[in-house]
Amino acid sequence: MTGAATRGLLVALVIATPALLLPGVGPDSTQVTVLMALLAAFLTFVEYNADSPSIVEFRDAPPFNRLRFVALFATIFLITVACRGLSEPTNLTNAVWSVGTLVGQSMDFPYSPVRLVVLMFPGETNAETLALVRVAAGIAYLAAIFAMFAFLVMVRIFGWPARGKAFNVWINLPLFDPTTGGDVLQRLNRDARVNIALGFLLPFVIPALVKVASHVIDPLTLTNHQTLIWTITAWAFLPASMIMRGIAMQRIAEMIAEQRRRAFVGNEESELQPA
Repeated sequence: MTGAATRGLLVALVIATPALLLPGVGPDSTQVTVLMALLAAFLTFVEYNADSPSIVEFRDAPPFNRLRFVALFATIFLITVACRGLSEPTNLTNAVWSVGTLVGQSMDFPYSPVRLVVLMFPGETNAETLALVRVAAGIAYLAAIFAMFAFLVMVRIFGWPARGKAFNVWINLPLFDPTTGGDVLQRLNRDARVNIALGFLLPFVIPALVKVASHVIDPLTLTNHQTLIWTITAWAFLPASMIMRGIAMQRIAEMIAEQRRRAFVGNEESELQPA
């Protein structure tokens, strides 16, 4: 219960971070943020305190969710600091702007995801807003790349999630039913490939969809700092999370295949023993 409550408080802190750090946040926005933070904290507490899982995957296979949480918090915090630096510059905001500008400009080349995010805004957008968008996109994309690389290292070098105990598919994949739909290995590998492919495509597809829907969604509303923070964070975090999920499912499929091979070899050896 203590661990579940701590996780709930941390999730609430992540959601409330922009409202806590940005200057000039209105009371209506603060109330909505507090409501969303409390709701997310409650759902997280219920999920981690329950014996039977519902939607959170890899609940018993750290550090999958911890890496995602750190990447999400780092993205939101750094973009919020960059937004705050426009009105209240400090040494921290200047450092974030310097790193974000360097990363954003290095990733802002033709047909790159960062360039597509910048082009998502209308031509009359002022230069300061476009610079902030470029910095935010660079920070978010860098955090996503670090999270994916760290998880890949955990899988390929440290052998995640095999740590001396069995991997419970029901606990860690509550939305995956291994009893339906054919062979489990084929389904896991198929879902892994789909998640990885979507993860690579979404950073390119999301800006294009927003641009196409610009007659319904006013792109100028994205210039609001809180809206910009959550939009850029979702643009980078969701694809990275899907790629990490695909890598994890491929790893689970490899573990199941290895277990089947060991069981097959064991059965052959028992059959060849003299009576």
